Amino acid sequence: MPGPSDSAETAGERAYRAIRADILRGVLAPGQKLKLDALRDAYDTGIGTLRETLSRLVAERIVVAEGQRGFEVAPFSTKELRELAALRLLLEGHALEQSFRAGDLDWEARVVAAYHKLALMEEKLRAGDAGALETWRHADARFHQTLISACGSRALMATHAATFDRYQRYQNVALGFRGAVASAEHAALRNAALERDAAAARSVLEVHILGGVEHALAAGTVPGG
Repeated sequence: MPGPSDSAETAGERAYRAIRADILRGVLAPGQKLKLDALRDAYDTGIGTLRETLSRLVAERIVVAEGQRGFEVAPFSTKELRELAALRLLLEGHALEQSFRAGDLDWEARVVAAYHKLALMEEKLRAGDAGALETWRHADARFHQTLISACGSRALMATHAATFDRYQRYQNVALGFRGAVASAEHAALRNAALERDAAAARSVLEVHILGGVEHALAAGTVPGG
């Protein structure tokens, strides 16, 4: 039977995963005050566990500590979005080169499978099926992660994943799905992977990421700063 410490750890991890997911999805909005009493009721966990959870999220830079005033969801800014895009380009571009060089037939199969699911979700979104949005978000993340999964570096994968999550928070709330343009870019990335053309992939990736940033800024959904 698990002891008290095991139960506490499980509760802490459960709260961490739930709050983190809600921040990344925009359920807890950028700049929103995170009041401990309200979180305790919403996530059914203790104040001490919540403080530890929020401190972990501060370290990930998706929550901001306000000194004696508590915590809030990290606000959005044009500056941070551009910084995250540049960092993602640096990390993901390098990882693509390593992955294309080392990937085997099993990796190619995973890339094709990940792309297939993503393309199906994008087809549904273009047809007006808003219910496919959440599945598309997961499929988009999985496709990009699969492309670099043969890079051979756990540290690079972990650093990329943390950056991707922070970038995806903007995507979930502000960037959205860019329709046929994004679909064509994903297809080009798949083709470059199967042809092991890292230069082409990096070129497409730059257009893909920076296009998303400009789409968000043009829509006025990200404040300046």
